[in-house]
Amino acid sequence: MNNGYTGYFGLTDTPFSIAPNPHYLFMSERHKEALAHLTYGLGEAGGFVLLTGEVGTGKTTVSKCLLEQLPENTQAAFILNPTLSAKELLATICDELAISYDADKTTLKSLTDLILEHLLANHQQGKNTLLIIDEAQHLQAQVLEQLRLLTNLETHTKKLLQVILIGQPELQTLLKRQDLRQLAQRITARYHLLPLNKLEVHDYIRHRLNVAGCQKMLFTRSAITLIHKLSDGVPRLINLLCDRALLGAYSQEYAQVNKRIVMQACEEALGVDAKSSILWYQTWFQRTVTALACALFAFSGFSLATSEFDKIVQDTQQKQQQLVAANKLASEEAKQKQLNSLNNELINNSRDLATAFKGLYSLWQVQLFSGADTPCAVADDYQLECYWFKGTPQQFLALATPAILNFKDENGNDYYPLFLQQNKQSVVLQLAGVQKEVSLRWFNQQWQSSAAILWRPPIDFVDKIDGDSNAELVHWLESNLSQLQKRSSRGSVSFDPLMVNQLQQFQQVSGLALQDHADILTVMAILHRTKPGFIRESFNSEHNNSTSVNSAGGKG
Repeated sequence: MNNGYTGYFGLTDTPFSIAPNPHYLFMSERHKEALAHLTYGLGEAGGFVLLTGEVGTGKTTVSKCLLEQLPENTQAAFILNPTLSAKELLATICDELAISYDADKTTLKSLTDLILEHLLANHQQGKNTLLIIDEAQHLQAQVLEQLRLLTNLETHTKKLLQVILIGQPELQTLLKRQDLRQLAQRITARYHLLPLNKLEVHDYIRHRLNVAGCQKMLFTRSAITLIHKLSDGVPRLINLLCDRALLGAYSQEYAQVNKRIVMQACEEALGVDAKSSILWYQTWFQRTVTALACALFAFSGFSLATSEFDKIVQDTQQKQQQLVAANKLASEEAKQKQLNSLNNELINNSRDLATAFKGLYSLWQVQLFSGADTPCAVADDYQLECYWFKGTPQQFLALATPAILNFKDENGNDYYPLFLQQNKQSVVLQLAGVQKEVSLRWFNQQWQSSAAILWRPPIDFVDKIDGDSNAELVHWLESNLSQLQKRSSRGSVSFDPLMVNQLQQFQQVSGLALQDHADILTVMAILHRTKPGFIRESFNSEHNNSTSVNSAGGKG
């Protein structure tokens, strides 16, 4: 395809078409992580895996990658239009799985029986059966329930039908409904796909240009920064902006897309006016109207008709109100900008991991001298453990615990802020001893999948609490769950089905993976909710004298 600019820039193809082209596949770290979660979920025994994300973030791309990687013994059905009744959905599943049926004599029961027979036949032949439903936020509740019933067929070790639900964030809200709680509890893996961060936007643009035969960067650095801001990192919007910007550069005979061209492309492709002139225009217009009113009043010698004067006054007042609104918006935008950035000095002073550990230990009232090569080696001296968390930002925030984060600056260099707490729409970080509040959105964009955590597990706890754990640990779990769920403690020392149910209620509310046992993350989340201030309790409460740790790991 040639749209005018391809030959001008030496391109073999249009690099930023919004049509899904497998040759242009770009898997960011977030997309790879999403794919890993889906693959992990399919390896589990459960029936449902969930992938959500905003429009255009690449959910369908991830699902198609998954399809390409499926083993040969897997039969997959892909449904793109889920706005169907329960009967229509079952008929579509039959079509996708090549199950024959009489369209004139179908009922819910007959279609269900045919699908179940097919699942059993596949299982006996050593085949797995997978159903992928895109745009699943449009599914009706009764249709989702019908899907759950299909997954009831199982062996002793696994479900015979595995389902991947892909949808926009509204899907998460839908699955929180009380009448769908049984389905929600069967989700074995879930991942929310976030937009690309600024560095990934740069890599994404370069990747697509390279595939189209261009080895040089056709966008200035400031243009890419603006594209990231205007698109919020959504690949589909990036494509729209870049395609229109290249066309603009071609029409103006520019060799490279600059910031001004991106602004023009934004207005043309997205219908968004340039924001930079709004406040200036409103100020100018208010002054002009006010001056005009005064001039008319003066030159008319007070003979201006009252109705005309009142109209000018009303118009002036309206413009003043618009100006106040614009100033308020500008103030909010300035505040958001402040929440979406860290200054270079703070970043540069937070590049030493050992110093970051020193700050984390100080929250436990432990003085760790700088220069410790292995800070985790001294954790045992204070009944602490180092835990290296790996997962999504949502999973990390569910723990509600201070930690060392590994972020990257614009140039891809590491720095280590200390996470302190989450507020409603922001998080509090500490860099070089300075606390800084940043937006939750910015935090999610900067997230690099890992964090270092210090924590103090219950006595005798190793890796989980389940039916094989001792009575003291089971009692600890039941007692703390009852406190969090505001109910009377049963004083139970038996890991019974009721405790499993209460445990999974906590995991679901906390955004943790549903399991039939309390793993490290669950126990950690319980601790930080039952004793939110316990980190700052002095270690002296358990030891008479305060202690410090030198670089060799010994007590001083």
